[in-house]
Amino acid sequence: MPSVQTGQAAQVVGAPAGRLPPASCKALVFPARPGYGTIGRRCRVRSNHFLVHVADTEIYHYDLRERNRWIVNELVKLHKQYLDGRLPVYDGKKGLFTAGPLPFKTKEFVLKLTNPERANQGEKGYKVTIKDAAKIDLYILNQFLAGRQRELPQDTIQALDIALRHCPSARYVSISSSFFSQAFGHGGEIGSGVECWRGYYQSLRATQMGLSLNIDISATAFCKAQPIIDFALEYLNIRDASRWLTDQDRIKLKKALKGVRVVATHRRDISIRYRITGLTSIPLNDLTYLFNSNGTRVSVVQYFKHQYNYCLKYINWPCLQAGSDSRPIYLPMEIHLLCMHVCNIHEGQRYSRKLNERQVTSILRMACERPTQRESSILEVVSRNNYGNDYCAKEFGIKVTNQLALVDARVLPAPRLKYHASGREKVCNPSIGQWNMNNKILINGGSIKYWACVTFASHLHLNDVRMFCNNLVGVCNNMGMQMIGRPCVDIGQVRPDNLEAALRDIHGQSAKVISQQGVTGQQLELLIIVLPDANASVFYGRAKRLCETELSVITQCCLPKNGQKGGQQYLQNLVGGRNTVLEDASHRRIHLLTDLPTIILGADVTHPAAGEDAAPSIAAVVASMDWLEISKYICLVSSQGHREEIITDLFTQVKDPQKGLVHGGMIRVLLVSFYKANGKRKPGRIIFYRDGVSEGQFSQVLLYEVDAIRKACASLKEGYLPPVTFIVVQKRHHTRLFPENHQAQDQTDRSGNILPGTVVDTKICHPSGFDFYLCSHSGIQGTSRPTHYHVLFDENNFTADALQTLTYNLCYTYARCTRSVSIVPPAYYAHLAAFRARHYLDDGLSDQSSAASSRLHDHAVLVKQLPKVKDNVQQFMFYC
Repeated sequence: MPSVQTGQAAQVVGAPAGRLPPASCKALVFPARPGYGTIGRRCRVRSNHFLVHVADTEIYHYDLRERNRWIVNELVKLHKQYLDGRLPVYDGKKGLFTAGPLPFKTKEFVLKLTNPERANQGEKGYKVTIKDAAKIDLYILNQFLAGRQRELPQDTIQALDIALRHCPSARYVSISSSFFSQAFGHGGEIGSGVECWRGYYQSLRATQMGLSLNIDISATAFCKAQPIIDFALEYLNIRDASRWLTDQDRIKLKKALKGVRVVATHRRDISIRYRITGLTSIPLNDLTYLFNSNGTRVSVVQYFKHQYNYCLKYINWPCLQAGSDSRPIYLPMEIHLLCMHVCNIHEGQRYSRKLNERQVTSILRMACERPTQRESSILEVVSRNNYGNDYCAKEFGIKVTNQLALVDARVLPAPRLKYHASGREKVCNPSIGQWNMNNKILINGGSIKYWACVTFASHLHLNDVRMFCNNLVGVCNNMGMQMIGRPCVDIGQVRPDNLEAALRDIHGQSAKVISQQGVTGQQLELLIIVLPDANASVFYGRAKRLCETELSVITQCCLPKNGQKGGQQYLQNLVGGRNTVLEDASHRRIHLLTDLPTIILGADVTHPAAGEDAAPSIAAVVASMDWLEISKYICLVSSQGHREEIITDLFTQVKDPQKGLVHGGMIRVLLVSFYKANGKRKPGRIIFYRDGVSEGQFSQVLLYEVDAIRKACASLKEGYLPPVTFIVVQKRHHTRLFPENHQAQDQTDRSGNILPGTVVDTKICHPSGFDFYLCSHSGIQGTSRPTHYHVLFDENNFTADALQTLTYNLCYTYARCTRSVSIVPPAYYAHLAAFRARHYLDDGLSDQSSAASSRLHDHAVLVKQLPKVKDNVQQFMFYC
């Protein structure tokens, strides 16, 4: 089996088919930075990185057998004399770190403690074993920071990061790398029993300037601390608590409450905390449990009457369940205002379920801050934390500066865009990341002869829909796209509950009309759908699934408000065809793109929302089909194991009894499509933008996916191995860039953000790797987030200028709007395609699916396959 070929800048060992590579591999070396960029107007920006100095301290790592932060804290309090005066820091798992050695190699401590969360159980004994694991050498870290050591000393960074997190962990609610508290303010309720908490993100990073502490403002959703019955009524939007719950409401509530900690105070002498494991499938009135070993069963209603002299009121509701299925604990969720019978949601719990549209809008509004405000908020966090007086930081010799890093940057020039020669404006010069379609003709407009429209909006008059369609036809024809003025069937208005039948009916009517005209080989080319007033997103998904995987028709959906008053700009954004191309591409002036046939691929994997444990992850890969212009991409999607990040279907091999070994996979199919679309020319170069990969997954993803690309190429022709450049695109990071002078007009856009085209490849970037931050878009609201690009494999030998310029220029080719976008379009398109494909999965809501989800924890479980997108839909950029 061939291994991945080694290029000038990297060494990669191939992974066996059907088996994922190990998380780390010593044979892997990422390419070194080829130099720094020089193109663009020089400027300076501030970044939310704070320089960190570390004394030459000896750090020791110890393993713990007992994994509980509360127990470890109590041990340190009670047995300081055995720790030689050290102040250990704990990672919450099994790692303990000290600045200097402890006076033993291994020691067992016995503690007698009363857990405040289980005070009813009294004092309990705990055994904690501390065992010497390793000595951490700061010399390797210093060598890495100086660029003389290529492998990141993750253990050293981790130990120092844990030391800086120790004090905040005691003061705030810690979630991953962020800390939250209501003390930070600016939060509030976002609906359905959920509220927004503000906080901050903190992470220690190795950069060119040395160690830096990256601090950013965060916001996330928390369960509101309140009586559980109040949460249930608000979450289900129910006013009358005496009525029965439907099965759908019960399952919905069960998903929302699973894993939530509650405080039960029905015992007057003590409060007890429980973690909810589920909801009973039968109402409280019918619920019994085994009371004693004699087999006596007692109803929960009887138990509360006998034990607490309390008559439960909402006996038609299900009961909360804690404990295990074999030994359940039943907790009625009601509250009696005159007694102590209360079951409350414990404060400080993150709400881990998927937020609805209203909640997302609310939390984004609360978290949104202009650059000046965000910069002030970050400095306020640094001041509040007072790292200079942090006793753990002092213990480990860590000093944190209190000023944002001042970084050299450049503003790249925007590319010139080419439109059709018949327009009044043949070439466009974008200004601050945007332009318009006035006086311009699409470079390839396309044509639509057979189209139809249906509206499901009850409050939108049919005449408004007709006017909207007439305006759309006019805009299309004015922009060089030929669209027949009348639909092939009359515009219909249908009730939202008749979706599937209505779409099938209009599709059938259209086919009949086309057939009556004596036309063969033609069908409905575009169906315009005006979405209903309510539940538009759910309706959108159902319509896309039906039309793209069954009816084989392209759709354009719009909201009722846009159907009523869609302006010129909105209508222009709806127009299909190929809008524009880079002028340099058409004149073959783009280095390492236009000198020989080049395919640009984008890939992403989307994972199901929290709580959807049975749902698969979905991978999408898009590929450019129109070399030289690089503006048209087709896509393929595939489902894979739950939360699997590596794309498993890039290349496949199946043994067929008749045909033998059959090669397949998404990369191979896309290479064949490129070959057919470009005059039977194979790509001479592959550029692969990979979205959605965290730093901890770099090695694993690179090993498997580059190997898959190689095998896909070799399967087409022996010896066919075009050079590959593999670039990770990261948007989910916390680096922010601010203008050096917020008042300077030549440094900011209208929103106060840095200018589009701002690129940084110094100081806050990797000490030796090939990476850069690029803000390629103009801000609209809040603070712009630059995209981080990190090259993991480069056989094309890109210079910094060549890759930065290519990436930025591509951001002006996004088909959906006349703006440059925040991430390179192939990665953006893959992201859109993966989310579109999630609509193709059935959204099951049943106890069976919930029960199954609790058993699905590994990728060996059978993955539900996606329905195939119809061929005539597949050839278009339908996912846009």
